[in-house]
Amino acid sequence: MVNKLASITAESDTPVASIARKDRDDICLVFGASGYIGRHLVPYLTGEGHRVRAAVRNRTSIAALHWPDVEIVEADALAPATLSNALQDVTVAFYLVHSMAAGRNFARIDQEAAGNFADAAARAGVRRIIYLGGLAPDDAESEHIVSRRETGEILRRGQVPVTEIRAGIIVGPGSAAFEVMRDLVYHLPVMVTPRWVRAKSPPIALENLLAYLERSPWIDELASLSVDAAGPETLTYTEMMRVIASAAGKRPPLVIPVPVLTPRLSAYWLRFVTSVPTNVARALIEGLRHDFVADDTLLRRLVPQRLLSFQESVLSVLDSERHSTPVTRWIEGAFIVRNERIDYAYYAKRASGSCDTSATPAAVWRVVAAIGGDNRYYYLNSLWSIREWLDWAVGGPGLKRGRRDPQHIQTGERIDHWRVLGAEPERRLSLAFGMRAPGAGVLEFELEPTPRGGTRLTATAFWHPAGIWGLLYWYSLEPMHRIVFKGLTREICRRAERDREIKAPTDSTPS
Repeated sequence: MVNKLASITAESDTPVASIARKDRDDICLVFGASGYIGRHLVPYLTGEGHRVRAAVRNRTSIAALHWPDVEIVEADALAPATLSNALQDVTVAFYLVHSMAAGRNFARIDQEAAGNFADAAARAGVRRIIYLGGLAPDDAESEHIVSRRETGEILRRGQVPVTEIRAGIIVGPGSAAFEVMRDLVYHLPVMVTPRWVRAKSPPIALENLLAYLERSPWIDELASLSVDAAGPETLTYTEMMRVIASAAGKRPPLVIPVPVLTPRLSAYWLRFVTSVPTNVARALIEGLRHDFVADDTLLRRLVPQRLLSFQESVLSVLDSERHSTPVTRWIEGAFIVRNERIDYAYYAKRASGSCDTSATPAAVWRVVAAIGGDNRYYYLNSLWSIREWLDWAVGGPGLKRGRRDPQHIQTGERIDHWRVLGAEPERRLSLAFGMRAPGAGVLEFELEPTPRGGTRLTATAFWHPAGIWGLLYWYSLEPMHRIVFKGLTREICRRAERDREIKAPTDSTPS
């Protein structure tokens, strides 16, 4: 019998709960691995010695995360036929799926998905389902809160024992609630807010929540129970925003509560002050009519650990960002693609264009890799030139044109005002935007082989705005971006078809 709780600092002398027998060959399925919690839970589980299988709807959504010791499967709870393979031989399934980003009718989608998953888990012989739910006042009316509660009820109707861990605000990089508050604090000196800023909630640090999730499946007493998870404090949203401001060395915003601005009304202007996906932010804000209360006595006793205060949690977020691993392509929230600025939005806005061609990936890559310098940008070069001159006029590097080699490309080099984040021949080129603007951007070209030997080329701009000005900058240019990238990919494909017989260089490998 393995007791992994021995290494955690207990908060009391209460004996640790009995632990279910655990085998090194037990498979832990993280269902919803591409989501916020899933992306953190998968490496946490592997770090604790578990054998992990990650289920996503599309494996490309986690391709940049590089989980070498993790089995990746594609599955969709709305497509029951895909579930049997994902659940085969699974001992514990972590169910982390929600559909807030889907917009309307997400509650119905959540219920259907939970029912399908519970049935499939029973057929597969899964021993325990761990469901991450949310704190829910009895009189809650928000669709988001009600949906999380009903999802847990549907899972429990199945034959597999379900442990539901209900958490409130999760304090970690990328947590939607935390990122909304961070954007508000960093970019609004004065906030006219509804009364929900005085509502209370017990925030929990991401690392504490991950420890609860990892250890709960092996504790017999938690089978078929719903328990609350919380940090050591209960704070108002105003108090939390003041702590965030203090941790970042900023003056706290002046908060002016008014009685007429409801959470529903305030949700409509969020798209102009935060880059958190609008449907997600709206669902969160509409649930803030109530105080959230957690009784985490049982979970604290069964899974003892030192709980971080809210201030410690925020400082941990900022420290983890500053010491994050460099990346060679765009990854949501990566510190380097945000110009290493904690005040630049975690979530990116994006616009893209694509084109299919009969040319091979090698032929398309030769054109993509030659972008910039004397070759310029293939499409609407006059617009690129105007933007460069405007940047030069405000002291930026817009007119610093040129590149080391007209064809070969290496990670880290400069192409005009761009910096090459990563170059993967015949697959991907990632360029960091270098001109002056209120935010940080990445332009990424992705080449995907088609069944008939051709290529699908996609160009995507990712923009991490710096507050309101960064959002306004993005919205003013977004329509033009879509026109430019559609034309750009079309022109690159046309040139690749014209030059397809040119022999590819032999030394176009990245550094």
